[in-house]
Amino acid sequence: MLQLVLFNITNGLIIGAFYVLMALGLSLILNLSNVINFAHGNFLALGGYIAFVLTPFIGFWGALVVSPILTGIFGFIIERLMIRRVYSRDPVYSLLLTFGLAFIMQDVMRYIWGPNGLPMTIPDVLAAPLSADLFFITWYRVFMVAIVIAAVTGLFAFLRYTRVGIRIRAGTLDLDTVAALGVNVGMLRSFNFAVGSLLAGVAGVLAAGQLGLNPNMGDDLLMPSFIAIIVGGVGSLTGTLVGGLLIGVAGALTTVFWPAASEAVIYVIMLVVLVVRPRGLMGEEGMLT
Repeated sequence: MLQLVLFNITNGLIIGAFYVLMALGLSLILNLSNVINFAHGNFLALGGYIAFVLTPFIGFWGALVVSPILTGIFGFIIERLMIRRVYSRDPVYSLLLTFGLAFIMQDVMRYIWGPNGLPMTIPDVLAAPLSADLFFITWYRVFMVAIVIAAVTGLFAFLRYTRVGIRIRAGTLDLDTVAALGVNVGMLRSFNFAVGSLLAGVAGVLAAGQLGLNPNMGDDLLMPSFIAIIVGGVGSLTGTLVGGLLIGVAGALTTVFWPAASEAVIYVIMLVVLVVRPRGLMGEEGMLT
């Protein structure tokens, strides 16, 4: 029983890590640009497929670095060509645009790589278990958690200590004042969208090595990522981090005792949080009004 619980907690942390990377990217874009990006899961899938193409040439380690960067560049281009045109319009336009973009990206990936799943090759050393007793924990799982920790730490350091990061944080509070101070808000939004896409690309490479590739791979992570933002608190990146890990572990532990409710439990958590604390666990007062 103990091994079963440990196994599910491990799975919950891995899934929660994916939620965190996805939700942080979504939260960055939402906080600064007020755009709910329904295509974010497809950026994850794109990152995985780019890594799949690059791996035979530069290896897994090279693909892990290059693929998220290329995904971020693609996000930058999409923002400049499409997303920026709907900022001044009703939010429903951005919803419809990103919803349509999600279908287009999915169909393009299905056309190029086919509808069936593809395996992603990972180094043999990462495929080995930690020990005979902890056979269900591979070094790849540990590696994924380490990469997520490094990515989250790097993101928070970037937002806190770099000039661009400080401007992004300021823009989430008062974009008009930031613009009045002479900051190029259009470029700031584009760069911010690229950073969010880059995080999705990192999650895509890691998910491809763990789950394999298919055009719909981001769909299962998208809605829980939105829930992580709501549970943690809209406007709080730290809350998003806590929310992602919370619903990941909660869903995995529920699988041990009540498998049928493993998916429903995250919605129950969201409901309870919204009733008890509508702004989320670490959200700011007024962010949902």
